Amino acid sequence: MSVQRARNAEEYGNWVQQAKFEIGDLRECMLYDMEEIGEMMRFPAFLDPLEEGISHLYDSMVDGGYHFGREDLPFMEVAENHADDIPFMLLLRQINETHRYGLDVPEDD
Repeated sequence: MSVQRARNAEEYGNWVQQAKFEIGDLRECMLYDMEEIGEMMRFPAFLDPLEEGISHLYDSMVDGGYHFGREDLPFMEVAENHADDIPFMLLLRQINETHRYGLDVPEDD
């Protein structure tokens, strides 16, 4: 099954922005759970690299330095290794697929 790619730059940017929100939300949920349990636990090892990778991607889009590529985004290896713990993994795969193969623009007949 192939993963859907963004159809235009605005949709792609919205996906990256949504991923930033989802990572922040995941961190907040984990922090809340830690407070509820009353123990100090560590955040999962994947959270910081994922957050940094998405932030870097977003910043490069905002400052105009972003370029599509042919290889996976740097954070995807960590994300795939922890896919079961990331509720928005499909969104990350869609972002990565768009990065690798470009926008899904219909061809003119």
